[in-house]
Amino acid sequence: MILAVIQIVVAIIIIALILLQERSSGLSGIFGGEGGGGGVYQTRRGMEKTIFVSTVIFSAIFIALAIFQLLG
Repeated sequence: MILAVIQIVVAIIIIALILLQERSSGLSGIFGGEGGGGGVYQTRRGMEKTIFVSTVIFSAIFIALAIFQLLG
């Protein structure tokens, strides 16, 4: 029961982190527009890098919790 609650909290944190990440402006990035990004690859710096790394870490925690619930 407690694992399910923790997993829900981690999922909400992941959603918030994903929404905080900036992408090339809206739909223009999907259809090949520049959108100020200047290219396909962009180096992450500062807060953007921290948010990205946090997203990866919380995603790994979420997957580990899902596997642990499945096995336990």
